Amino acid sequence: MTRNKVGSENVRKITRVGSMSYSITIPVEYMRKLKWREKQKVVVTKRGKKLVIEDWEA
Repeated sequence: MTRNKVGSENVRKITRVGSMSYSITIPVEYMRKLKWREKQKVVVTKRGKKLVIEDWEA
């Protein structure tokens, strides 16, 4: 796996998954700071030209 250039550690590529979905990797440091874990449910909302990812609360 290649490393990103210095200063671009938060630049990610969008990857196609199947025929109807896409994925983006989340930097591990953000996962740790938010105390998120694998397979955790999140909510994705669109606000203007941005996507917001938040923890799903039952």
